[in-house]
Amino acid sequence: MVLPFYMKSANSGVMNSPYNIYNQVIAPDTWRSRVSSHEKRISFWVQDRRERGAIGEKHPVYDFLFDYYSFRPSQLLRWSPGIGYMLCDADQNSFAGAHEFTLSEQGLFLDVMTFPKHRIKFLKWALQYLKNVQERPAQLGCFGLHEWAMLYKTNTPRHSSVPLRLDSSEINQVCESLNIRCSHYDAFRFFTQDAVPLNIKKLTRETTTEDDQPGCIHVTMDLYRYAYKIAPYSSAELIADAFALAVKAREVDMRASPYDLSSLGFAAIEIETTAGRASYVEMQKKLMEEAQGIRTKLIFEYQNLLQQRSHPDDISD
Repeated sequence: MVLPFYMKSANSGVMNSPYNIYNQVIAPDTWRSRVSSHEKRISFWVQDRRERGAIGEKHPVYDFLFDYYSFRPSQLLRWSPGIGYMLCDADQNSFAGAHEFTLSEQGLFLDVMTFPKHRIKFLKWALQYLKNVQERPAQLGCFGLHEWAMLYKTNTPRHSSVPLRLDSSEINQVCESLNIRCSHYDAFRFFTQDAVPLNIKKLTRETTTEDDQPGCIHVTMDLYRYAYKIAPYSSAELIADAFALAVKAREVDMRASPYDLSSLGFAAIEIETTAGRASYVEMQKKLMEEAQGIRTKLIFEYQNLLQQRSHPDDISD
């Protein structure tokens, strides 16, 4: 149940502050249900990661989501409605992460002004980046060759414990026969030295905002990063949506690689064949469509946070 509500700031005592208006109340039964649903949705992934970590077991597909991205499992479990809500009758022991909220007579709320002032610059940059990617035309001809380029003319694969489904000469031949069209720097930077000249363009960190585009599977995965970068000021449900999409994108990413993941239940997308490349593009399109919806929601949350956090004193930022 969500009702209109204007709260009294716990810090200033000012009604309807122009910088901290909370206009929705979430009833106790509703926010408790949302906390429970979020924890159930995420707990499988957190438990799986923790159990494998306890015995030192590595997973070539899913570990990436916890090693490359800096959001800890315990953080992923935490629930938040984002900004603009009062959690009626909640206190700072009500759920994991509740200590980050401000306590008032009515319950808990996220004080927007606690978002660090020095991070407003990041908010502005990230918001423009997300808009640029959303508006840019998609490129769908990369076929996931970045994983192949990381194995080009090398005897030291990144996932040394996983067998390859092709030998090194076959991998080299695929890299040389297909145009490598990687547009994402954080994939490109792991190319072998010999593979770098094979890419259609030399990428740099500085040109990321110009090169990233919505068809890229890694750009799709990175929506998870932009969702958690403003936690808890972003909604936990949106973070979970972005994480779930990152899982699907990572699976496609590795299925299209030269690694043999059949023992883990992953069928190969044989991009070395015409049929395999067509299959990859279809999956890429579906991921992109889902990503566009999540990116739209993220843009809204970034805009909302930036507008709420901007104070006349911060005009120079």
